[in-house]
Amino acid sequence: MTDRPHDLQGWVAFLSHAEIPVLKHTAREIARLREDEDKLSARSVASIVLQDPLMMVRLLRYQQEHRRHSQLHELVQIEQSLMMMGLNTFFKALPPQPLVEDILCDHRAALLNLLRAARRAQRAAHYAFDWALLLHDLHAEEVRVAALLSYLSEMLMWCFDPVDMLKIHAMQDADKNLRSAFAQEQGLGFVGINLQRELMVAWQMPELFQNLMDPVHAGSTRVKNVVCAINLARHSANGWDDAALPDDYRNIGELLRMEPEKVMQMVGAEQPETNQQPV
Repeated sequence: MTDRPHDLQGWVAFLSHAEIPVLKHTAREIARLREDEDKLSARSVASIVLQDPLMMVRLLRYQQEHRRHSQLHELVQIEQSLMMMGLNTFFKALPPQPLVEDILCDHRAALLNLLRAARRAQRAAHYAFDWALLLHDLHAEEVRVAALLSYLSEMLMWCFDPVDMLKIHAMQDADKNLRSAFAQEQGLGFVGINLQRELMVAWQMPELFQNLMDPVHAGSTRVKNVVCAINLARHSANGWDDAALPDDYRNIGELLRMEPEKVMQMVGAEQPETNQQPV
């Protein structure tokens, strides 16, 4: 990308008009569904969209841009959104292209890091949705979508500025104690969470997504749910012996009112192996 924006607001403006790519798996699964009319439905398409943060944000952004003035409630139920807009409109307005894999064909390392971020987002969404059901949240899918979008700004920067993102990654590899915010400030000129916040506002995304990044709402059960899910997905990606996981288990336990040991069993945490020999 030769005409790279130089500051946070420049990136917000650029990304607000950019054609956001989708994962190849998403395009393949949507194509497969379109060929099988017996299985094609708003529900089957929604199940695919709910696995791809980039396709998800394309749908939500389109929905907000075409929201009727008479529509009083924000739609975060993906199946309901697809039913209201109609599948024909979805396929015409939001074709699953371009592909992330094509855009990053010359940046394999950036592609791998983007796919890892997508995997963490998928895991966070899975955790958050399950816990929302345990908490009897009547709008559990909103929580799942919020968690799925947790790595959106990172994924977008991997797509559109892979060179600088790889520099940041190299800085953090060289210094494991380097804080992500500092590395991002050095490499991009701003912190990723600020880009995420600005995009949510600029795209007029549902309130929950904006609340996630507002300290005022840090005590909300739904915000705590998503934050706990994001943390667990991020730390467990390093292995079940990650030093931050015990704190995650305690925080999740406080959220769900269960003991940390029970949390570990629930999420399938593997006990770290010990090499101690019997005395």
